[in-house]
Amino acid sequence: MKILITGASGNLGGLVARHLMKSHHFLHLIVHKTPLPDEIYRYNNRKIFPADLNDPSTLVEPCRDVDVVLHFAGVLFKPRPEKFLPRTNIEYFKNLAGAAMKSNVRKIVLISFPHVEGEKTPADPARGVLTGNPKTVHSRTRLEEERMLYRITENSPVTPVILRIGMVYGKGILMIEAGRWLARHRLLAVWRRPTWIHLISIPDFLLAVEAAITREAARGIYHIGDKTVITLQEFMDKVADFWGYKRPRRMPVWMIYAAAVCCELFSWIFRTRAPLTREFIRMGMTSYYGDTARMHDELISDLAYPTLDDGIGTL
Repeated sequence: MKILITGASGNLGGLVARHLMKSHHFLHLIVHKTPLPDEIYRYNNRKIFPADLNDPSTLVEPCRDVDVVLHFAGVLFKPRPEKFLPRTNIEYFKNLAGAAMKSNVRKIVLISFPHVEGEKTPADPARGVLTGNPKTVHSRTRLEEERMLYRITENSPVTPVILRIGMVYGKGILMIEAGRWLARHRLLAVWRRPTWIHLISIPDFLLAVEAAITREAARGIYHIGDKTVITLQEFMDKVADFWGYKRPRRMPVWMIYAAAVCCELFSWIFRTRAPLTREFIRMGMTSYYGDTARMHDELISDLAYPTLDDGIGTL
């Protein structure tokens, strides 16, 4: 199978690319500004295309003769998301999907997240609908991407698949490694209000994505998560205990927002990435938990690490 991956230069996209390259699949990988991980160049079953999602003409060759398009690419660590996300999320995906449709691909897989349905908890999980009303710009624009995928593929032979991924955990995940560094230096903190999250280990995440790509029957919206029922605060405490560090401090929300403002100001002045933004905090404070019945029935029935207790050793 020939698979096009956008965002293979990123953390999760790179993991998926390296995982698929160990199989018989052949990958088309798009590169724009960020270079691909060095490990990818060790494999021969790949072709690399310089391309810009903002320029549809550069997407023709990467999409040629491709069976499946897997879209990861996105922008997270920048302030003022309302200024760029309508373009980098919605318009970029429109360009990619348009090129894919003209190339007669069989399937388009969009990586998304459960936040698009708004505040969701284990008592009222996300159900895989497109009628959510989320508060953050990231979530609203990603939800519009999901709706666009359905509109574009309607009445066509192209299969739409949306994977709403929970928090992927394991060694090498940027968020986890940042938390480890902060915990080691006793800087890790979190707000007090309990926030529900949905976890998934790296191995189970990779198998779920591969199944969504390769299984002919895979179609529609899947929530990707394990069986752990836990809050962000409990997760951070548990992980800190496992690492042998002090548990994170509970801080007033205003102090965390103040830190984000400082990061955004530094980013704006020096034109760098912002490791913490107000938008990122708003997303982080949104509980997200999805109904994973379809994932278990159609993609991956047996998880390698069904709960955090099973998978905490991977950290």
